[in-house]
Amino acid sequence: MKKVLQFLRDEEGATAVEYGIMIAAIAAVIIAVVIVVGQKTNNAFSNVNNAMPF
Repeated sequence: MKKVLQFLRDEEGATAVEYGIMIAAIAAVIIAVVIVVGQKTNNAFSNVNNAMPF
């Protein structure tokens, strides 16, 4: 019984899960920023390409 109560009070697993959630959230933000910046960069190059006379 003492081992079960000790296992239920152990918070190390919860900390690992919290770190995993934080890492996933940071990765999602980085991916979103890269997509937005990539689209803006692509638009800028397209505008320059369209403005150049051939």
